[in-house]
Amino acid sequence: MSGIGRQCRQALAAFSFAATLMSASAASAGPFDTLGGSWSGAGNIRLEGGRSEGLKCKAYYTPHGGTMGLALRCASASNKIELRAKLNSDGNQVSGSWEERTFNLTGSASGQAAGNTIRLAINGGGLAASMSVITSGGTQTISVRTDGSELKGVNITLRRD
Repeated sequence: MSGIGRQCRQALAAFSFAATLMSASAASAGPFDTLGGSWSGAGNIRLEGGRSEGLKCKAYYTPHGGTMGLALRCASASNKIELRAKLNSDGNQVSGSWEERTFNLTGSASGQAAGNTIRLAINGGGLAASMSVITSGGTQTISVRTDGSELKGVNITLRRD
């Protein structure tokens, strides 16, 4: 397994978890109440040296009050991931744990939601990242930035199916 491939898989797993975490935080009633069902989207991964790959994701949310389970699958030309997570909310604070089942990675995320914008710190699988998201109606625009990695960032838009 190449260093770039492993870092891309780690970053995709962390990104996928963060994307679902952020969409959970942005809901208006209880933080998870309006997310039940499936979402999908597309975007790109930016790699060191200016290379990029297209990315497609599909998410399934199962909210239960202040907690939510999720399943997420993402794929690029050279990577696939399968993520499961459990999220919790406490006011404007959202936190949770995740596991990526294809590459056996685990981690955590925490952050704050304010209005329709969420900022998170993502850790795990040897990767640290920052993420922001803007949610408007049935659309989420998500941006991830990493430092010290061959993966430089991820941008994706998810829409409710």
